[in-house]
Amino acid sequence: MNVLSLFDGISCGQIALERAGIKVDNYFASEIDKYAIKVTQANYPNTRQIGDVTKVKTEDLPKIDLLIGGSPCQDLTKTKKDRKNLNGDSSRLFWEYVRLIKECQPKYFLLENVEMDIESERMVTATLGAEPIKINSKIMTAQNRPRIYWFNWKYNAIYSVERILDDILENSVSNKYYLTELQKSKLDLEYSWTKSKSGIIRHLGGNRQQDRIYRSDGKMACLLAGSKGSSPHLTKTYINGELRRLTPLEYERLQTLPDNYTACLSDMHRYHCIGNGWTVDVIAHILTQMVLQKPKSVGKN
Repeated sequence: MNVLSLFDGISCGQIALERAGIKVDNYFASEIDKYAIKVTQANYPNTRQIGDVTKVKTEDLPKIDLLIGGSPCQDLTKTKKDRKNLNGDSSRLFWEYVRLIKECQPKYFLLENVEMDIESERMVTATLGAEPIKINSKIMTAQNRPRIYWFNWKYNAIYSVERILDDILENSVSNKYYLTELQKSKLDLEYSWTKSKSGIIRHLGGNRQQDRIYRSDGKMACLLAGSKGSSPHLTKTYINGELRRLTPLEYERLQTLPDNYTACLSDMHRYHCIGNGWTVDVIAHILTQMVLQKPKSVGKN
């Protein structure tokens, strides 16, 4: 099988294909983030990096059997009030996915993206000719991560595995991840505690995700990637009376990545790349059903 992965990131698709037992002959990755590429090549050195998606030419590729990708979501996510949807600077790259699916005519395709407004969802559905499947990663990990998937084979309900933060936490964590007394005193002054079913949360200037602190016996919200060059490790947990940030390895586990898969990067870049990735076990479950079914034709719309 020849696979073309657009917006490949850290190649979560390759891990999922392995877990699904699907043999890959050639894996072509379109990616421009040098840190994501570094992770991919450290784990899958035979990956064929082909660069910017807007410059990918079908004539340079062999026959593609599977096209996968998670196009940028910055202007699609409903949490952004001034979003431009599929016309946004990044989110419009969805149309590059459409271009290549029509040019490559793969036997199979899979697209992932965030929950979006109904008009954008209908546009993607009509363009791809596949019904959206909504899956929240919380059924397989300790992270609430609602996503939409479009693919051209029949979907069977995913199995559910109950996991909480305690299940993925490291036993021994460096002191650098714990909040200092000064940081904790600032929290005491600026934050207010509330208790909810999903965990203990503190609020500062509203209910923003980065202002929350979660109990270890519950689930947490969707991992934040943060902006490039910024420090995205904002998620905190409350364990035995102590406050600390989650570690990069714990981020990996929340995305069901192999332990230390991103260890070739600094912490800051690990958080960013992991937050931009896929929940691997969800993708693997979808892919296991692919080879057992006759796909619907593609590129007809």
